[in-house]
Amino acid sequence: MFTNGFFRGKWRSVSGNRRILSMDAREESRSTILESSKDKRVPIFVMMPGDAFALDASGSPRIRKVKALTVSLKALKLAGVHGIGVEVWWGIVERFSPFDYNWSLYEELFKLISDSGLKLHVALSFHSNVHSFNGKGGVSLPLWILEVCHLLATLLWVDQVPLLSGRTALRCYEDFMLSFVNKFESFIGSVIEEISIGLGPSGELRYPAHPFGDGRWKFPGIGDFQCYDKYMMEDLKMAACREGKPQGGDRGPQNAGCYNSLPSGVPFFEEGQESFRSDYGRFFLEWYSGRLICHADAILAKAAKILKKYQENEKTSVMLVAKIGGIYWWYQTLSHPAELTAGYYNTALRDGYDPVVSVLSRHGAALHIPCLEMMDSETPPTYLCSPEGLLKQA
Repeated sequence: MFTNGFFRGKWRSVSGNRRILSMDAREESRSTILESSKDKRVPIFVMMPGDAFALDASGSPRIRKVKALTVSLKALKLAGVHGIGVEVWWGIVERFSPFDYNWSLYEELFKLISDSGLKLHVALSFHSNVHSFNGKGGVSLPLWILEVCHLLATLLWVDQVPLLSGRTALRCYEDFMLSFVNKFESFIGSVIEEISIGLGPSGELRYPAHPFGDGRWKFPGIGDFQCYDKYMMEDLKMAACREGKPQGGDRGPQNAGCYNSLPSGVPFFEEGQESFRSDYGRFFLEWYSGRLICHADAILAKAAKILKKYQENEKTSVMLVAKIGGIYWWYQTLSHPAELTAGYYNTALRDGYDPVVSVLSRHGAALHIPCLEMMDSETPPTYLCSPEGLLKQA
């Protein structure tokens, strides 16, 4: 059961609480208890495979192979694993209509995990992973959300506009988090030790500038700026007017290539009068990255408020976690183009992660950094990758 679909990563607690490492669990796994440099035990969480459950013909969720899952959970406990990471999907729980929350899948799953003596890291997932399964499975956004977005042809990055049956996207996330906490209050602090808040694609704080799996992007493309939605363009225009340069809000960069461009020959990511270092380039990137940071700030503020009463009680204390993207290709260039399109205003001349960490710290959230296991020597040198450099900086 636990041989596919895992991620590896590290949580860095910017609030100074603790560090946790997540890793693959294999049936023939070696010891899962690690010793840190200070000889302290590091709790290991194993990620629940994405195909551990399915939707039946009526659209109702169910656990596949319950008996096999139960055996696997008990084996992990015996091997020394501390807990299980579970993605809690918005597209499953509030699938058919607004406020119609169906928690039955997670009630059954959490009970199996708890009965096995394991703890939980819960990732509240507000994205879709359909393309990760090549169209043969996965979880979409709620069906009523897809219907609204199809009619409006808009993105969900506009947190404050009531487009979704009278609710803003931010209000939808807040209502979902409140419903989760009310349903599983008895688990919080005792079984549920960590709650990760989804902030974008793959749960990561970033724009969908590198849409893997749907044919638009493939590695090592620089990605594409996600600023051409109606409401984003309106916001850009207002920002330009505030700066006294209204012409700067008419459009996004016109010389930034496309999803699969490489940096060489793309003027915006090179030196020059119309590059990322120009007055317009700096204005645009400040605005673009700033909108992403505001998005994180707004959602984490709601999450921190909801969890505050549990964190004040030592018996029910739970760690709030946020995840950033591991955009490590083209990291060794001057412009870091793949990071710029993802929403991180990080270049060889500017630290784009410090503002992100500051937001997390303000809300007492730990930082989850992916690609911990990656080494520069394992990446294609042609694409100037540096996962090690990214991790060191963040």
